[in-house]
Amino acid sequence: MTTIAETRRAVARRPRFLLDRAEVMGPMFIAPAILYVLVLVGLPFLLALYYGVSAYSIFDPSYRFVGLKNLDEVLESEIFWHTLWNTLLFTIGSQIIGLLLGKIGAMLLMKEFPGRGIARALVILPWAVPVSLATLAWKWMFDSLYSVINWTLVAAGLVDVANQPQWLGQQDLAFAAVMTVHAWRLFPFGVIIFLAGFASVPKDVLDAATVDGAGFWRRNYQIILPIIAPIVVIALIFGTVFTFTDLSVVYLLTMGGPMNSTQVLGSLAFQVGILSGDVAHGAVICLFMFPFLLVAVIALLRALRRREI
Repeated sequence: MTTIAETRRAVARRPRFLLDRAEVMGPMFIAPAILYVLVLVGLPFLLALYYGVSAYSIFDPSYRFVGLKNLDEVLESEIFWHTLWNTLLFTIGSQIIGLLLGKIGAMLLMKEFPGRGIARALVILPWAVPVSLATLAWKWMFDSLYSVINWTLVAAGLVDVANQPQWLGQQDLAFAAVMTVHAWRLFPFGVIIFLAGFASVPKDVLDAATVDGAGFWRRNYQIILPIIAPIVVIALIFGTVFTFTDLSVVYLLTMGGPMNSTQVLGSLAFQVGILSGDVAHGAVICLFMFPFLLVAVIALLRALRRREI
């Protein structure tokens, strides 16, 4: 016994290997994530703040301090306020449509049917296909002359040939088209989230509810939805941030037109700051995304925390 105790003390005194120490491995694993946030998020954010209070443009690359002049000029623009409203409506509408369709799709894919594995793989396509390629395909489907959507509506007798809708030429239809395409992109994300949530619901609970006489709607909204609510809130946070800052669909499909009816903050900042060369005003428009996203994320996280408590 004495020999064993002495051997253990000798091993304990022996210096541990560097990579076996938790105080070393912990910072090593988290360092790449911190470096990523600092370099690709923190520095551009500080640079946008710096540009926002300067008179910098590609025609006059001077960092002359102008204070809040750029902010006042942006707030006086009617296009900015219209764009801000479009962004909020675009974000909320896309989230509602995408998550609702995702829930319906997940409920269908939970059923046993031939080819379910192939169907689950095909659902991922809107997410896997590059956004530029997918948006160009939708642009062809919304084309004023070759629209397959209009052809289907005319063939079904729902629309007259002489009065076919101009999907990307009318303001309301253009905004609906942009929202539809973005909701289509969010659809696979919603399906995956709800599939994971449905799989986490205990089957015993559903069986007991069925025995007690709970129907489809009661099981769905009083049992399943409260259980998977934390998962849905996390999906809503990611979807909101992704949608509010996205400009790819709008830029590729309509470039903000017609008459700025589909303009969002991301596309407006890109056109003002990059295409027009007014970097200072473009930076101010970009910075407006931060407070709205901060409030939305904090509200959703507080709701999630109250749900967990």
